[in-house]
Amino acid sequence: MGMSVTISAAAEQDAEQIFRLQYLCFQSEAALYGNYRIDPLVQSLDSVRAEVAADCVFVARLGEEVVGSVRGHVTEDGSAAIGKLCVHPRLQGHGIGARLLRAAESALAEERGATSFRLFTGHRSEGNLRLYRKVGYQTVGTSEGADGIPMIVLEKPAGTYAATA
Repeated sequence: MGMSVTISAAAEQDAEQIFRLQYLCFQSEAALYGNYRIDPLVQSLDSVRAEVAADCVFVARLGEEVVGSVRGHVTEDGSAAIGKLCVHPRLQGHGIGARLLRAAESALAEERGATSFRLFTGHRSEGNLRLYRKVGYQTVGTSEGADGIPMIVLEKPAGTYAATA
């Protein structure tokens, strides 16, 4: 490939690339559920900008191109909610998602005091479930997304970071 993928905290100027990448990456999830109104596809650019400014957001870069991202924030109960993990389709399966999770988990625990990590994924999203279980997440329940899609809730304690690929 010639260049290596680097992981870093997102900057304000990354919001538009994150927005476009998210729209591309979540098309397959929308197709899986026959629902193109899922949150990552209807989120506004201004909302992404606000998350980049307020939340713990990391990006994966290949040169200047943002090819992956993840977001997280600490909730009132001390748990970190992690979401919208995505990696460009041409680069999936190379450990970038696990590296992004590791970066977010480390920052959320060490800089923001998270005591555990929680994430949600659709009940049919086998690839996502496989990744999350591989890096230590365990199913703790189910919920229904705002878009009506049944979701699996996964958690793990802080300190058990995702292994890098």
